[in-house]
Amino acid sequence: MFLFVRQNPRWGAANTALVRWLPAEYEDGESEPKGWNPERLHNGFQLPPARTVSREIMTSASKWKDDSYSQLLVDWGQYISHDITLTPQSTSTDGSDVDCLKTCENVHPCFPIKSMVLMFLSPGCMPFFRSTSDCFVNFQSGIRQALQRQQLNAMTSFIDASAVYGHNQKLESFLRDLPGRNGKLAVNARFKDPKGRPYLPFVTKLPSACHQDLQGERVECFSAGDNRVSEGLPLTSLHTLWLREHNRIAEALKHINGHWSPEMIYQETRKIIGALHQIITLRDYAPKIIGPESFKHYIGPYRGYDPSVDPSIANVFAAAAFRFGHATISPILCRLNESFQEDERFPHLRLHNTLFSPWRIVKEGGIEPVLRGVIGSAASAVSADMLLADEVTERLVVLDTLKQMDLAALNLQRGRDHGLPGKILAESQICHSNAIRLSSSYQSDSNHSTPCLKKQTKKTHIICPSLCQQTVFLSDH
Repeated sequence: MFLFVRQNPRWGAANTALVRWLPAEYEDGESEPKGWNPERLHNGFQLPPARTVSREIMTSASKWKDDSYSQLLVDWGQYISHDITLTPQSTSTDGSDVDCLKTCENVHPCFPIKSMVLMFLSPGCMPFFRSTSDCFVNFQSGIRQALQRQQLNAMTSFIDASAVYGHNQKLESFLRDLPGRNGKLAVNARFKDPKGRPYLPFVTKLPSACHQDLQGERVECFSAGDNRVSEGLPLTSLHTLWLREHNRIAEALKHINGHWSPEMIYQETRKIIGALHQIITLRDYAPKIIGPESFKHYIGPYRGYDPSVDPSIANVFAAAAFRFGHATISPILCRLNESFQEDERFPHLRLHNTLFSPWRIVKEGGIEPVLRGVIGSAASAVSADMLLADEVTERLVVLDTLKQMDLAALNLQRGRDHGLPGKILAESQICHSNAIRLSSSYQSDSNHSTPCLKKQTKKTHIICPSLCQQTVFLSDH
């Protein structure tokens, strides 16, 4: 069930370009991101490194809770974002002699994040791979075409449970229990939870890169319709729930409709799971994010299929706007027992100790302690003074490098990589307002207040004048 628009079959399809609401803003007008030439001035100022902006403006040592919402709201946002967006990154070398994991030079496809504060960084930068571009620019041959660099969305743009079933037939076939006769999804052949319930299957490429319990048997990365399934324990738990729900519904349909073929059972179950994804997202999630009145005004009740609407995901949404959820990430993962109290056997964990660690699911009580934790704990609140927890700006773990990373810096760098227009330019074009003119009094102009202005630090005045060049990720928070 790979959805498409009949008259425009590439609208919203997997592996098509993210759409633009505004033209891309590259330093050379075509493909080089802002900051590619560090000496270039923007509005008379050098663009600060993304890491500097993160440390001076974005990082918060503490977070307070918003009791209006549970942590599940945050984790569902991450899960559903993976259902509709995945921007592939260039490989480490991309056909050149440069290894992006080892260089601090801006050489395609490498766009490393410079850092004046070394801390855990060596040799003074964080590796960064540019997003894969659509096929009209060949950097190796030096060809420059008039078209601007565009980025791809590897997922379908529809809320269709592709995070469960995959976005291509090869992956879908791997995830199915074939040649089984029940229309079910494949389950883990080695492990079950304490009550005998199944886990997701492991990836086939072994050994996988996921972190391990050094005292026991290996537990590989899990496999699902989206390859980010093992990023965090709540995400893994949601993927596991949908695997089990598919198989539960498939079994019920087989019991009711004994004459159905395995393919019929599978496809009908998939339709139900896809519909549940849409219901949860549009009924329970989106109104809480944009507010019930905005939801009623801009979305409202379903009025039928409209073939004139392009459902493709916007570049600014994938690379910036929907990343607002990063500011709501809690630095602590709570795990609760059946009484919704802290589980003495499986205590709470610092976030960085949970990333890419599926062994904690298999060996530490299954998904139930995690799910109770995200349901029973409040989400983190967001304010100008408390943006991203230092767990994600100082201790973020990714699999392709041994270095700890900075999520805020990565987001800012990704916005530059994608050529997202700066906040003020975007506002002037979309809202038809006059562009804000920078002046020596800019820092004291309360009408143009930004998070960095509110901090009033001595270093801030160096950073703020060029913030109009920052992408909406920063200003949206």
